[in-house]
Amino acid sequence: MSDDETTDPKHLESGEGAPVPDKAADTPATRTDDDPRSADLAQHTGGGRVPELSAADAEPVQIGERRGMFGATRGQDTTGYGGLVTPTLMPGASPRPYGSFFDEVADTLAVALADGTGYESAVERVVVDRGEMTLFVRREHLLEVAHALRDHPGLRFEMCLGVSGVHYPGEAGRELHAAYPLLSITHGSRRIRVEVTCPDSDPHIPSVVEVWPGNDWHERETWDMFGIEFDGHPALTRVLMPDDWPGHPQRKDYPLGGIPVEYKGGTVPPPDERRAYT
Repeated sequence: MSDDETTDPKHLESGEGAPVPDKAADTPATRTDDDPRSADLAQHTGGGRVPELSAADAEPVQIGERRGMFGATRGQDTTGYGGLVTPTLMPGASPRPYGSFFDEVADTLAVALADGTGYESAVERVVVDRGEMTLFVRREHLLEVAHALRDHPGLRFEMCLGVSGVHYPGEAGRELHAAYPLLSITHGSRRIRVEVTCPDSDPHIPSVVEVWPGNDWHERETWDMFGIEFDGHPALTRVLMPDDWPGHPQRKDYPLGGIPVEYKGGTVPPPDERRAYT
């Protein structure tokens, strides 16, 4: 087989030379085996719908910085490394082709959103890192993207395995993140992640309980721990902390607190009340 044959779109559509499906009943829409030609296929089946990245898009995203050798910030660092400043970086947007089935997911989602919001408006960026795909979705379009990911025959992410909150105080205007791991049983246990951000000053994200009802308690826990308000949730109440508990304990700006511990006449104060070295 020549190189021309392997990159010809007609050859790709014919299926000649394609890997053998796991089951004879598999169709091109449900087949999940890895095809080494998938990157080339994506270019012929809609890869152009996803805009090209600029150099700035691919730059790592700084979400904060670490000071000192061991993170001590109140004068307790006696190592002499207190002047070190290390940025905390997350991967920037990934260029095409993404590899694996990720190009197919992006292209199919672009088709699913074409008659509505549109892919470029809904998806902020795509990050492929350590073999995982994360779609950063703008919060105002989360429900439309969620319906597309669940209902489109080429996607069918029927299961949302919860939602995890993250707090990055140093990422101005995007301090709170909500991450949704998705699973497609139809397409052979494909997994991706959807991530949505919101600012501390406006901690609102639409609830996806109408799309994935199993997220009911997960959203309650994320609100309880991080203070993200999931608009449209049927009963957004505390699930771990008492109803009258002040604040949200897993935010990084939450005070350490603690209970003084006494033993043999000595008292150990809570961490945020201990003395500092000067």
